[in-house]
Amino acid sequence: TPLGQSIARAMSRKFVRLSLGGVRDEAEIRGHRRTYIGSIPGRIVQALKQAGSMNPVFMLDEIDKVTVGGFSGDPAAALLEVLDPAQNHSFRDHYMEIPVELSMILFIATANQLGTIHPALLDRMEIIQLAGYSEEEKVHIARKYLLPRHMNEHGLPADTMQIPDETLKLVISEYTREAGVRNLERQLGTLARKVAARIATRPLDSPVPPPTVINPADLEGYLGPARFRKEMAFRTSRPGVATGLAWTETGGDVLFVEATLLPGGNQNIILTGQLGNVMQESARAALSHIRANARELGVSPEFLAHQDLHVHVPAGAIPKDGPSAGVTMATAILSAARKVPVRRDIAMTGEITLSGLVLPVGGIREKSLAARRSGIKTVILPALNEPDLSELAEEIRKDMTFVPVETLEQVVAIALSNGQAPQLNGSDVPQQSVTQ
Repeated sequence: TPLGQSIARAMSRKFVRLSLGGVRDEAEIRGHRRTYIGSIPGRIVQALKQAGSMNPVFMLDEIDKVTVGGFSGDPAAALLEVLDPAQNHSFRDHYMEIPVELSMILFIATANQLGTIHPALLDRMEIIQLAGYSEEEKVHIARKYLLPRHMNEHGLPADTMQIPDETLKLVISEYTREAGVRNLERQLGTLARKVAARIATRPLDSPVPPPTVINPADLEGYLGPARFRKEMAFRTSRPGVATGLAWTETGGDVLFVEATLLPGGNQNIILTGQLGNVMQESARAALSHIRANARELGVSPEFLAHQDLHVHVPAGAIPKDGPSAGVTMATAILSAARKVPVRRDIAMTGEITLSGLVLPVGGIREKSLAARRSGIKTVILPALNEPDLSELAEEIRKDMTFVPVETLEQVVAIALSNGQAPQLNGSDVPQQSVTQ
């Protein structure tokens, strides 16, 4: 909503917002016919009346929450005439019964996920993906907008509370882990309330206290113990654990994949951690490729001859699925088979084929931000995803190393080595494609 208000302000237009969450009646969009008792115009016409303008910036909020179908018509189908530029110049509201010009309106729809939006409705939209903020952007937002607002809401003069940038970065990294700034705003509000309470509860005859400076060492007294800690070295300290990158609706996240061999088995593969069908198939494809190319991958040809393989993804209460964990699972299996730990400073993403090729995946920007939040400096990604690196901010590209790969053999040469990432040459990806 603030983004839509900023667009309207920049275009010198009025701003109106229509929340579509839970709308299940077509008449809410098209209006009621005047033969019914209590009939009123549709919410589109009411919003135009409220704006007092025929060319406002019109935000359709939560368009993915529209209830499709039902006894009262389909509101998603009614929105087709509203958003279709070939029809909305003569939109007919059932109450007005005259054509209403909607073609001059700038419509902005928001959604958390695209899967629940009607395909015909989605076809009439231009989709803009809003990724998460980097740490530098969060510090800037907190310094320029969030802190002044909370100090004003809690009655604190400008010089009453001072928070250095080091403290803000610690709040961002250890007390919040999100794509946006909502939890960061809550934590800053907690700091402002505690400072305001300390000032308000002092004795009346005491002098005015000096400005409160909140240093990093003071955070635990204000916000309690840290909620998120850097556990990369601890989680990857043993063979059979690889660090993957996942995309979620709230941004990127780091995923640990564990593999272990169980002696005395019958070549079975056990998959746990609430894995979806896609991730289960990725694990089986990775295992088949490793068994077919055992000698080239440094594994005994009798791999799994008399043992079972158990692949587990921790946080078992959370369902997981997606096509970007194949490379991570294959690396974890190879690490367990060769009894060599995976490098701690590396995370990876990419799907694997039965022949060992690494296929491109989505969400590179969100995954890169998640890796950077966790202290990872090197990211292995599919070579076909290299153009996506242009979406990253300059400070992220300078701070991290991205190694594009085409085959599982290249991933293993990097992830299971104790030194730095080797130079890729010959039939591998050219060295100049390794992007800093």
